[in-house]
Amino acid sequence: QVNLVESGGGLVQPGGSLRLSCVNSDVKRRTSPINWYRRAPGKEREWVAGITVDGRHRKYADSVLGRFVISRDNAKNTVYLQMNSLKPEDTATYLCASPQFDSWGQGTQVTVAG
Repeated sequence: QVNLVESGGGLVQPGGSLRLSCVNSDVKRRTSPINWYRRAPGKEREWVAGITVDGRHRKYADSVLGRFVISRDNAKNTVYLQMNSLKPEDTATYLCASPQFDSWGQGTQVTVAG
């Protein structure tokens, strides 16, 4: 497993933006594809976006396509999720996960309200 830590969540008004970070503090500096998920109260966990190790391939859920951008900086062992044009329905705990190492972060809360 690897240690993933999310940050960057907070309270934002509808239409606003946030950038989430997922830092992999693996001492062996192993890289991995990374997925972002979100979990809203009373709802199933939802896959949001994914990125390959080299960053060349990215995919998005239809619900965020055109508004969210996933990227990574392997020199910093960090994957980002830039969230724009946020809507109240984006309110959730956002988690990053490594499918390769079966690891999850603890999550960061995003609340979109005005």
